[in-house]
Amino acid sequence: MTHAFLVGNITVKNPQKWADYTRQVPGTLAPWGAELVFRGKQVAAFAGGSPHADIVVIRFPHVAAVNGWFASAAYQALIPLRQQAAEVVLLCYEG
Repeated sequence: MTHAFLVGNITVKNPQKWADYTRQVPGTLAPWGAELVFRGKQVAAFAGGSPHADIVVIRFPHVAAVNGWFASAAYQALIPLRQQAAEVVLLCYEG
């Protein structure tokens, strides 16, 4: 079975706002059958590099669920907070 993975590359600008944002995101994921795979901080770059020190990976049952979540009113309402809190690149992968 193929899943979809949302990968976020993150540079936090405002830790308090970021904490507020990350507390609210799980409630937007639940209706889409998504689960947090991991959050982490980069500790080394063995080939190339990334301008973002943090990462998050979220598994969805399929790409349509990622699209539905991102377009949902619940998540769209959090985007202004996310933009104030951090620089984020969100990418979707299927695998």
